[in-house]
Amino acid sequence: MSTDMGLSSPIPPDLLPDTATLDAGARLAVGGVDLIELCQEVGTPVFVYDEDHIRRRCQEAVAAFGEGVAYASKAFFCKEMARVAHSEGMCIDVSTAGESQVALKAGVPAGRLILHGNNKSDEELSLAFKEGFRRIVIDSFDEIDRIERLSPTGRPPVLLRVTPGIEAHTHTYVQTGQDDSKFGLGLASGAAAEAVERLRRPGMPVELVGIHAHIGSQIFEVSSFERAVGVLAGFFLPLGLGELCIGGGLGVAYVEGEKAPTISEFASAVRRATVAAGIPASVRVTAEPGRAIVAGAAITLYTVGTIKQLPGIRTYVSVDGGMSDNPRPVLYGSGYEAFLPRSTGAPRPLTATVVGKHCESGDVIVRDARLPADLSVGDILATPVTGAYGHSMASNYNKVGRPPVVFVRNGRARVVVRRETYDDLVRLDA
Repeated sequence: MSTDMGLSSPIPPDLLPDTATLDAGARLAVGGVDLIELCQEVGTPVFVYDEDHIRRRCQEAVAAFGEGVAYASKAFFCKEMARVAHSEGMCIDVSTAGESQVALKAGVPAGRLILHGNNKSDEELSLAFKEGFRRIVIDSFDEIDRIERLSPTGRPPVLLRVTPGIEAHTHTYVQTGQDDSKFGLGLASGAAAEAVERLRRPGMPVELVGIHAHIGSQIFEVSSFERAVGVLAGFFLPLGLGELCIGGGLGVAYVEGEKAPTISEFASAVRRATVAAGIPASVRVTAEPGRAIVAGAAITLYTVGTIKQLPGIRTYVSVDGGMSDNPRPVLYGSGYEAFLPRSTGAPRPLTATVVGKHCESGDVIVRDARLPADLSVGDILATPVTGAYGHSMASNYNKVGRPPVVFVRNGRARVVVRRETYDDLVRLDA
């Protein structure tokens, strides 16, 4: 096995969930639950979420942005996540009928839901109108046509999503604020102004109450949000509207050496920008954090099944999950760390590539993972900061069942999403 003592530092503590603790032997517990024992009980792979971590980030978001701040459910969603976010005072951003139904079945009042989506169906719009969603974020002229045809009663409140022409410093696939985007209506092209004119025509069955923008995801520089506010202000101020949503997209640290702003720092930057732009204090300024709420809350745990050494090339460490539970490395080239929770504080001199069990050479979880030299088959291997866009983007590729989700808190583990069974995999077959 290839080792490099110059790159042997233990997993950085700031990449672990808030309640992570180590015993005298550096064995990891989260939420007061021993992770090795948990794996023995529920099996692997498994997503383990620190519930207190989630609650603290929700509380921080509400304190920073105030009433109306929404959790972006696409980052990670299930009924229990909906309940937790709602109980901590957050609205919930949903973008499909499926996400809407999960929230409603979790007991979240419709008046706390905000409907997004670049191609909302009649079904999705009708559901939002019928149930009385808090806001609908209009994304296109075709959607305005649909709304006129559906003719909701009571003039429900809507926001207009605009693209401000800001190219955030992030992966191309998760940039959304540039002129060339499938989302929103452009400022530079005049489409946003035309949409406002249509929405304000007499007889329109909805009420335009604000403007929405979202410039991308995994953004580390709060200056990108400040620039977006500066651009939006010139369009927003003359409209005399009472609400401005800057969206989400705040980045998180995934690997050693990365530093990300806090939700509070994000909010402070946005507030500074609104003041500088002359946006009145009476305007409700909101946001929609998702990744920043849940990413760092979770650890994914796997069992090592194969260690394959290719002398002079690399060492492959195969685990019992892969791209079906974390597609981000395949989609975006995203980086992660890896460690062994049985010895969390141990040096990691072994360089290896952690791969999944799928029939794809690209099924890579961590390209150049650093691991303890005594790694062996049967070990539990952990990847931290997997709370966002892992479970929510999971698939059944190769007919692999999706892992369970376990919330841990105060020494108790709760399965909030059960492991898929073989029966589940054929349940929809004719």
